[in-house]
Amino acid sequence: MTDDLTARLEHIRPGLTELYKDLHANPELSFQEHRTAGEIARRLKALGLDVATGVGRTGVVGTLRNGDGPTVLLRADFDGLPVAEGTGLPYASTVKGTDPDGREVPVMHACGHDMHVTCLLGALDLLNAARAEWSGTVLAVFQPAEEIGAGARAMVEDGIFDRFGKPDVVLGQHVMPLPAGMLGVHAGPAFAATDAIDVRLFGKGGHGSMPEAAIDPVVMAASTVMRLQTVVSREIAGGDTAVVTVGSMRAGTKDNIIPDDAELKLNIRTFTEPVRKKVLNAVERIIKAEAVASGALREPEITPIGTFPLLFNDPDATARTAQALRARFGNETVVDPGAVPGSEDVGIFATAAGVPICYWLFGGTDPEKFAAAAKAGTVEREIPFNHSPQFAPVIEPTLTTGVTAMYTAARAWLGG
Repeated sequence: MTDDLTARLEHIRPGLTELYKDLHANPELSFQEHRTAGEIARRLKALGLDVATGVGRTGVVGTLRNGDGPTVLLRADFDGLPVAEGTGLPYASTVKGTDPDGREVPVMHACGHDMHVTCLLGALDLLNAARAEWSGTVLAVFQPAEEIGAGARAMVEDGIFDRFGKPDVVLGQHVMPLPAGMLGVHAGPAFAATDAIDVRLFGKGGHGSMPEAAIDPVVMAASTVMRLQTVVSREIAGGDTAVVTVGSMRAGTKDNIIPDDAELKLNIRTFTEPVRKKVLNAVERIIKAEAVASGALREPEITPIGTFPLLFNDPDATARTAQALRARFGNETVVDPGAVPGSEDVGIFATAAGVPICYWLFGGTDPEKFAAAAKAGTVEREIPFNHSPQFAPVIEPTLTTGVTAMYTAARAWLGG
């Protein structure tokens, strides 16, 4: 960046910091992000962008036109999670929301989407200030409902590219528990595909004192959970990658009542279609077999409840973007973290538009704290990961790195 842009970043940093704290303290659940969308739209209009709201229900699109040239889509997501914040920060969330089942739940920005929004708004400010140095169009996409894998698809189905133009490339970033100031870029399969499944197991209810007169779905569920742990360890080759997690198990109402049914919610992560099919087939086989082994009178119900596609970083687009990031930050600061088992729906934009994507990581953990944990071999235990009640990026140098990275990546694709 030029000295003028460095000075501009210094000037806007306090305001961006306050914005981040405000967003962190006021998270909203997927497709309920009305306050957040309103604040984003207000700031985009103040920058002079053309602004559209309500895209894909609660999404916001800002268009920055600056003559002829490529169109670059920059994306940030902005929904929160049903998590009770435990950071103890002065700007910690105490917000409650209503989930899709009508239950009151705590809400937290436990995945860093508040930082994503703040960094993109900062990068747009710098791009706006540097109009004389580039040409083209910036399509700033603020996406809802990433956490449920529905927001990108909703914006595409709402005609985002027919309404605002098709980009030449899709760019985005995600804050992660890496040392703040570090960047991670990986070509090829970068974020895993996800399949979320709801399983209902049917038993036969009865009195807890007479299990012989019942078919216990709790035991059936417990056996199913344990057997599912063998899918990855015994059916997937050592060179392949998969994750099978049972994230929810619910059954019964009282200690002396055997319930009629039990419910499991599964989350499956894979990086290739053959492995995905193998895992899904094994999961279905085990669920049905355990029901038969338990003497169930009905076959289990297995219902898909959500999917994320594999995020594949285009090798050429990734090389071009990474080269610009390394030129700006230094080779030692931009690393290849390998594939991430988390999932992202940002790739839907690239697939729908038929264009390449580069999606990278930026660190949000205090560098000294991370270094100490790495030295002690306790990173997994001591460093909060995304979706943890303790997850909250340190504001600096995370914010400056994220703003600069997004600006630098965009400039690598814009004319000038």
